[in-house]
Amino acid sequence: MRFQAGDIVKHFKRELIQGEKGTKYLYEIVGVAHHSETGELFMIYKALYGEGGMCARPLAMFESEVDREKYPDVRQKYRFERYEGEA
Repeated sequence: MRFQAGDIVKHFKRELIQGEKGTKYLYEIVGVAHHSETGELFMIYKALYGEGGMCARPLAMFESEVDREKYPDVRQKYRFERYEGEA
């Protein structure tokens, strides 16, 4: 796994969306959880903007590469990547 609790990440689609001036669409990794019935792993993460909602996404999807056919102009290689700037 490429991420750990506390990492700040960005989603690739935020390159395509114009936000409010100064808004940074970033997320903080909370951790990994498993589905109690299927055992599937989910990444749990929290938005660092707006109301700070909690999200869950299958780990395999969270760590997958961007679909270049659907999004040819996106610069990120992966759906989520570590954010190296100031949050």
